[in-house]
Amino acid sequence: MKKAWVLGLLFLLSICFSTRVEAQCAMCTKTAQQLGEKPAQGMNAGILYLMMVPYCIVGFIGYRWWKAHENNKI
Repeated sequence: MKKAWVLGLLFLLSICFSTRVEAQCAMCTKTAQQLGEKPAQGMNAGILYLMMVPYCIVGFIGYRWWKAHENNKI
């Protein structure tokens, strides 16, 4: 129970003290500068979205692996 509280607190602190993320490489930055402000923000959001998909997949696989090995210990 204490672990859940600590993890929850860390999660809330990370949300409260988050900074703006720029996820553009040099090529994408040059392209975004030519497009303008609004399209550049959309492009950055798309890059962040595409970047999160592999992390979610790996996290899901790791969670399933952990649960499978946790059940074997009992």
